[in-house]
Amino acid sequence: MYLYLFYDITLAFIDEYYLIMPTMVTDAVKELEAAKAKVAALEQSLAKELKQKLTKLPAEYGFDNLSDFIEALKDSAGAKRGRKAGKAVAASKPGKRGKRARLTPELKEKVKAAVNAGKTGAAIAKEFGISVPSVQNIKKEFGLVKKRG
Repeated sequence: MYLYLFYDITLAFIDEYYLIMPTMVTDAVKELEAAKAKVAALEQSLAKELKQKLTKLPAEYGFDNLSDFIEALKDSAGAKRGRKAGKAVAASKPGKRGKRARLTPELKEKVKAAVNAGKTGAAIAKEFGISVPSVQNIKKEFGLVKKRG
């Protein structure tokens, strides 16, 4: 008798569990969707607020239009005038090389002094903006390279 009673209670519990479980999952999914909608609404309001603030920015600093404000920003950041933005991108593309370094006699003398001061080829190349092979060629030109063998 106890076994049947236990069996009936167990079946009732299982039936109730499977009735409650889907509603719990459904409720969790609904909460998640509501939270996502709230995040999306907050993102939209932040984007709108940022756009409004950015629109007012030139006037806050006393500029009549956006282009004058941008020019002032470029000047204050130390941007070079007349340089095209596309040139920097073109130099970084695969297959394209940067501008070749000019090895002037003055630069060669500075490299020679740096070699005599005991600096490494890589450090000299970085300091003067030339390649390590160029440093090697200058060292060879001045006879500062040790002979092999």
